[in-house]
Amino acid sequence: MNIGVIRATSALENRVALTPDAVKKLQKLGFSVVVETGAGVGAYYTDASYQDAGASIAPTSAEVIKSADMITVVDDLSANLVEGMRSGQLLMGMLDPYRNTQLNTYAEKGVSAFAMELLPRTLSRAQNMDVLSSQANLAGYKAVLLAANTYSRPFPMFMTSAGTVKPAKVVILGVGVAGLQAIATAKRLGAVVEASDLRPAAKEQVESLGGKWLDVPMSEEEAQQAKTTGGYAWTPSAQYIKDQAAVVDKALRAADIVITTAQIPGRQAPRLVHKTTLDTMKAGAVIIDMAAATGGNVEGCIANETVTTEQGVRIVGAANIPSMLAAQASDLYANNLVNFITTLIKSEASDGDKTTLTLHLDMNDDIQGALAVTHAGQIRLAPR
Repeated sequence: MNIGVIRATSALENRVALTPDAVKKLQKLGFSVVVETGAGVGAYYTDASYQDAGASIAPTSAEVIKSADMITVVDDLSANLVEGMRSGQLLMGMLDPYRNTQLNTYAEKGVSAFAMELLPRTLSRAQNMDVLSSQANLAGYKAVLLAANTYSRPFPMFMTSAGTVKPAKVVILGVGVAGLQAIATAKRLGAVVEASDLRPAAKEQVESLGGKWLDVPMSEEEAQQAKTTGGYAWTPSAQYIKDQAAVVDKALRAADIVITTAQIPGRQAPRLVHKTTLDTMKAGAVIIDMAAATGGNVEGCIANETVTTEQGVRIVGAANIPSMLAAQASDLYANNLVNFITTLIKSEASDGDKTTLTLHLDMNDDIQGALAVTHAGQIRLAPR
């Protein structure tokens, strides 16, 4: 059974779906791997390194698709490559399923397409396949370094003969995987860190990393609801949202660095920072908007650009931070894919040293069924 690796075509995408180490793991399972020439160059993996790992090199993406049973990508294939696919092939990657315009074509061609973003994150056996967590962890770290590089002052407190340098005040909005890593990184750099999230349950995580929780008063009923649901299924009241906005706005007015992380798969990013707040922030403050690719959390954000407001606040539209750490991001992503691929096959020992692989697709499986957006000629993506 042959697995193909397609080179990413986006100018801002340096990651590769499978690394040479991943090739070795797949070969031990009984797979052969074909890699498009130059697929790993953005992550510093040469064609020679893939050949040393046992992969073959194809001159074009079309050749990879022609020979592969499974195709691995970072993001979706281009339309002309989709036309070259055939019934029974598998495609897996971060396919942005709720905004993907090619699902009908995949279904019509009989392709089983798996969108890795749809992984059920509450399943313990699925954790080693979680591409959102592996990439967000790196993104949260790098976002702080971007902020430090853009900010015109240092992060830590300095005691000098010329005077004391105060530590930077950092505010993190959204305390998921990326937000928690951003808190930890900013603290390591010596900043004073505050954080906010609609989930009150995130308070303990923030404080465990040395951050200050931006506390919002809540009624006894709300407190009980948040406690019994663990915070994840809690629906805040309109008053709570209003009170939280007031607390966050106050923190932003005093902030030197703001990092926003809130994203909703398949939808535009929620607006967290409005112009009225931007107008009250300090000149020289820096905002890293990690949701820039889906519209941004900050009013006025432009993906892949730095916008400076009239008040001197710089808004960095960080649309694809993991690609800035392409080597490590590719390593983790490749491991996620290898772990998922192992759920799709059964292997049996045959004569000699050869292993026979049998494709085993089960749409009733909690993982496969959740990730498959097209299968058996049908679109399976559940509506949001």
